Amino acid sequence: MKIDFVSDVSCPWCAIGLAALEQALARVGPEITATLHFQPFELNPQMGAEGQDITEHLGQKYGIDAAQIAANSEAIRQRGAALGFEFGIGKRSRIYNTFDAHRLLHWAGLQGEGPQRALKQALLKAYFTDGRDPSDLAVLQAAAQAAGLDGQAAHEVLASDQFSAEVREAEGFYQQQGIHAVPAVIINDRHLISGGQPVEVFEQALRQIAAQA
Repeated sequence: MKIDFVSDVSCPWCAIGLAALEQALARVGPEITATLHFQPFELNPQMGAEGQDITEHLGQKYGIDAAQIAANSEAIRQRGAALGFEFGIGKRSRIYNTFDAHRLLHWAGLQGEGPQRALKQALLKAYFTDGRDPSDLAVLQAAAQAAGLDGQAAHEVLASDQFSAEVREAEGFYQQQGIHAVPAVIINDRHLISGGQPVEVFEQALRQIAAQA
């Protein structure tokens, strides 16, 4: 089974969705096996290098006030905690550009599914758990090293414009396929599961698709 996980490293529901999907995959294994590929999606492709205050950003984007943002954040934190993913309380104050993170993920993917998944998890932890800036090249290099990747090679990728065209092409492809919100989980290039669904929803979908195949 082939799974494309279209997401952004600054999307909290993507962290929740990935944790739930991985638990679902553990439940259906070993009778159902899957390859997991991470595909790029930028929530804020025009975001400047300085980023933006998260409360200001969410207020402008969704028309909600600080109290609603705080309530939503707490609901997300609880969903993450139930899945074993920690959203650090008071850690995130800004939204950042994530294009370089996607370039690094593309590079990691060329080295295999395991390295790319490890980097994705390290990047999600860096931003959501530790409150680090995912546009900072030092943070990205550290995430690569935490994932067991070659730090110097990661630095060389980040210091160049390597894989920019490939990331743009992949982003354009999924947008043309109608993906305008993430996470989007695409199974066998045919079946779409949208959003940070519960483990049970992913598990049921995986079993149904495997049975059809």
